Amino acid sequence: MTLCLAAVGFLLLARGVAASNAAVGLGQASRDSLSVPRWLYVATGGATIGASALLASFVTDRRFVLSIHRWRETLPGRETALRAGTAALNVLGLVLLALVIYRGFTGPQIPTVNFAVVFVFAGLRAGLTMVAYLVGNPWPALNPWRTVAERLPNGFLDYPEAFGRWPAVAGLLALVWVETTTAVTNDPALLAAAVATYSVLTVAGALAVGVDDWFRNVDPVSVFFAFYGRAAPVSREDGRLRLHLPGMRLVGDDGYGDGGGSEPVSPSWGMDDVAFAVALVWELTYSGFVTTAQGGAFVRALVGVGLPAAVVYGGLFLAGFAAFYGVYALAARVSASRLRTYRGARELAVRFAPALLAIAAGYHLAHYFAFFVSLSPSLVAVLASPLSVPPNPLVLTLPAWMGALNIAFVLGGHLLAIWVAHSTAYRLFPSRLQAIESQYPFVFVMMAYTAVSLWLISLPTASPPFLP
Repeated sequence: MTLCLAAVGFLLLARGVAASNAAVGLGQASRDSLSVPRWLYVATGGATIGASALLASFVTDRRFVLSIHRWRETLPGRETALRAGTAALNVLGLVLLALVIYRGFTGPQIPTVNFAVVFVFAGLRAGLTMVAYLVGNPWPALNPWRTVAERLPNGFLDYPEAFGRWPAVAGLLALVWVETTTAVTNDPALLAAAVATYSVLTVAGALAVGVDDWFRNVDPVSVFFAFYGRAAPVSREDGRLRLHLPGMRLVGDDGYGDGGGSEPVSPSWGMDDVAFAVALVWELTYSGFVTTAQGGAFVRALVGVGLPAAVVYGGLFLAGFAAFYGVYALAARVSASRLRTYRGARELAVRFAPALLAIAAGYHLAHYFAFFVSLSPSLVAVLASPLSVPPNPLVLTLPAWMGALNIAFVLGGHLLAIWVAHSTAYRLFPSRLQAIESQYPFVFVMMAYTAVSLWLISLPTASPPFLP
C-alpha cells in the first residue's frame, strides 16, 4: 500500500474510526457492536495506573534497563536486495498516486466503491500507519513526491534552520482544519483535486529548498510517518535492516529517525518536535470526541449561540491542542523545579517527548484496527481491480468481543510510554531517586491522556454535525 495518497490521506487525519466509516458511507460499520462494560474500563484504567507506579518505583537496575532498549539484531539481507525493493516501492508509489487522482475524477462518485476514498481511509490512514509503527516505516520509499523531486535539480534555496519542524506542525493543523470543514472525505473528485494540489505544492517545495530539508521538516505527511515509524521494531541503518524491541528506539540517542539514516531521536529534537508529538496524540483525541454523541451535542450547543460550525470545529481543535501542549510543558517545568539538576524544563520536555509517540500509536490502533478489518475486503477488491467498480462491496461485521481490544491497545501504548520515560530518566540522571522523581509529572500527564482516550472509547458514536 502506498502513500500516493498521502496528499490527502493526511487531510483525513482528523477523523477516528466512526468518522472514517462515515466518510466512506459505512456509518458505524466497525463500531456498532463493540460495546464494553464500563466497569471494565474503570478496572483496567486503575490497573494501568498501578502498573505504572510499580514500574517507576521498582525497576531500578540500570544494567537491565539499558540492556532492554539497546538490544538489537541485524536482519539477514543484502544491500542490493534492499535497493531493488526500494526501487519497486518507488514505482508502486507513483502508480498508486496516479490511480488515486485518475479514479477520484473518473470513477463512480460513490465513496463506498471509489478507489481513491477506500484506499485513502482503509489503505493509507488505517493500514499503512499501522505498518509504520508495528513493523517499520515504508514511507520514504513509497513517497511518490520524493521519488519525483530526487530526480530533478533541487535545493535552490537554503532552508532556515530556525524554522525547524514548525512548518510540519502548522501543516498538520491546517490539514485537519481542511478535512473537518470540507467534503473531502466523501467526495472522490474533491479528494482527487486535493491530492493533485498537494502533489504540486509538495514537489515544488522540495525542489526549492531541497529534498531532505523539505521532507524532514516541512511535509506533514512525511513527518507523520517518520514519527510513528520511530516506535517500530524494524529500522534501516547504514543500508541494513535491524530489529529492536518495540518502542525502544524512542529512548535517548539509541533511537533513529525515518529509516534513511542515523538521526538520533531526542537529542536532536526541539520544542517543534514536542509540539508535533503532542499534536499526534491530540488529533486522535479530538477526532474521538467530535464523533461521539456527547461531542456532537457540544458542537450543536456552540453553533446554537451563533458561532459558525467551521469556527467551532477549528477553535475546538486549536484550543485542545494548546491545552494538551500546555499541560505537557507544565509537567516539564514541575519536574525541573522539583529536582536539583542543571537540566532545565525545556531539555526535560524534549527528552521525555518521544514517549508520547507510544501513546499515539496505541490510540491510533484503538481507533483504526476494527475499521481496517471491517473494510479489508473492500480494500482488497479495489486494489485487485482499481480500474473497475467492485460489484458488491463487502464490509465485515465484527464480534462484540473485539471492543476489548480497544482497551488493550490504549493501555498497551500507555505502558510502553511509561517504560520509554523510565528508561529515558535513567539515562538522564545519575541518582536513582532523581530518575524516579523526574518521571512523575510526565507519568501523570500520560495517564491523563490515556484516561481521556478510554473515556472517549466508551461513549456512543455519531456522525459529526454540520459537516458536509
